[in-house]
Amino acid sequence: MAAISWKWKDAGTTLTALEQPALPAERTMTHRIGYLIGSLAHDSINRILATALVRLAPSSLELVEIPIRDLPLYNRDDELEPVAAVTDFKRAIEQSEGLLLVSPEYNRSIPGALKNAIDWGSRPWGHNSFARKPTGIIGASTGAIGTAVMQSSMRSVLSFLNAPQLNAPEAYITFDPDVFGDDGEVKDDGTEKFLRHYMSEYAAFVERVLSLTAPGHVGDQD
Repeated sequence: MAAISWKWKDAGTTLTALEQPALPAERTMTHRIGYLIGSLAHDSINRILATALVRLAPSSLELVEIPIRDLPLYNRDDELEPVAAVTDFKRAIEQSEGLLLVSPEYNRSIPGALKNAIDWGSRPWGHNSFARKPTGIIGASTGAIGTAVMQSSMRSVLSFLNAPQLNAPEAYITFDPDVFGDDGEVKDDGTEKFLRHYMSEYAAFVERVLSLTAPGHVGDQD
C-alpha cells in the first residue's frame, strides 16, 4: 500500500502517513478572531454580551476586540492616503482569521459607527479586508426581537463583501440585567448553555471555512 506524504507547516519536513506521529492535545490550533462591537457606549449591553462570549468561547478561539471608535467618517477622497486609525483597523481585520460582530440595532438597521467601519474595511476597490473571513453575527436588545432586523441587513452587506456567515444557530438576545454580569458572567443556565453552544458552532464554522478557502476573489489584492 502506497503511503501518503505531507509536510509539517512548522518544520518544513516531509513525513509519510506511516511515520506521522499522533498530535498531542496541546498542539490544537488556536484561531485569532477579531470582534467588533457596534455600539460606542462604554456601558453598552452589547459590550457586556461580548465579554460573556469571550468567557464562553472554546479554547480553539482567541478573541481580540477590534476598536472602531477612532475611525473618521468614510470619505472616498481619503482612501489612498488614509489616517493611521484606518490602516490600523484594516490591518487588524486582515490579521484575524475570523470575525464576530456583536451589535445593537438602531432604527431597524445597522448602527452608523459599525457600518462606517465596514465601509472603510472594504475599500479601496481591490483591497477588501473582509473577503473570505468566517463571520458570526449576534446582538442584544432590551426589546423582544433582539436585533433581528439589524442582522438581516448585515447579512446582505457581508454577502456582497464575500464574507462567509454562520447562518445557524441565529442569536437574537433579549438582554436582562439580572442575567448578565458586567464581568461576562451569565447567571441563567439556559442562556449560558445557548451562548456556549453558539460559540462552539461558530468555532466549528471557522474550521470548515478555513479548510476550504483559496485565492481568487475579485476583491483580493494582487
